[in-house]
Amino acid sequence: MAECCDSCQQVARIVLRGVAEGKTVEIDGLGIFYPDARRGFRFVPRALPQVFIAYGTEDEPLAARLYEDLNRDGFRPWMDVRKLLAGQNWPRAIEAAIESSDFFVACFSGNSVRRKGGFQSELRYALDCARQVPLDEIYIVPLRLDDCTVPRIIQHELQYIDLFPDWDAGRDRLLAMLRREVEHRRLVPAGGLANPGQPPDSGRLGD
Repeated sequence: MAECCDSCQQVARIVLRGVAEGKTVEIDGLGIFYPDARRGFRFVPRALPQVFIAYGTEDEPLAARLYEDLNRDGFRPWMDVRKLLAGQNWPRAIEAAIESSDFFVACFSGNSVRRKGGFQSELRYALDCARQVPLDEIYIVPLRLDDCTVPRIIQHELQYIDLFPDWDAGRDRLLAMLRREVEHRRLVPAGGLANPGQPPDSGRLGD
C-alpha cells in the first residue's frame, strides 16, 4: 500500500510540474491534464481508442508517420518518444501503456525482427497480455514495414498488414480494421456475442 501511495504521489508531482510549465500531461488509461490559467489545470478523461506502436529504433521515422496517421484519423496512438515523461520509470510506464492500450501494433522490419532490444521485450509482454483478451477480439496487429520475415509465432496466429510498397493502401486497411474492431467491441457485451445465433469472428485480420 505504501509503495502504491508513493507511486501516486510521484505521478501527481509530475503532473503538477508539467502543467505549471504550460505543458499538457497524459496519463495512460486515465486522461489528459491541460494547463488552465484560472483553475491551474483542466482534466479530460480518455475516450479515444489507444493504439500502442512498437518499433525498432531504426524505424522511428516510419513509426512517427504511423503515429501522425492514427492521431489524425480518430485514434490515440502511444509512442515512447512522444509520451514518456522525465522522471518516469520508463520500463514500467511502457508496460502500463501496453496493458491499457486497446490495440498493440507491432512494426516488423529487417531492422527489428532479429535484433535484441526494446521491441522484442514489448512484443513478448503484449503476447502475455493478449492471453487475457477474449478470443474473438483483435489485440495484436502485426505490420510489415519492408519485405521481412515475420516470426513463426506471429505467422501461425495472426494475419499481418503490409505498409509497403503502398503506404496509403496499407494504412487504409489498418484503419478500416481498427474501426471495425472498435465497433464490434461496442456492440458485443462483455462475455457475449454480437449475434447469439452466429459464431464469433476468428480474430484474424480480413482483407
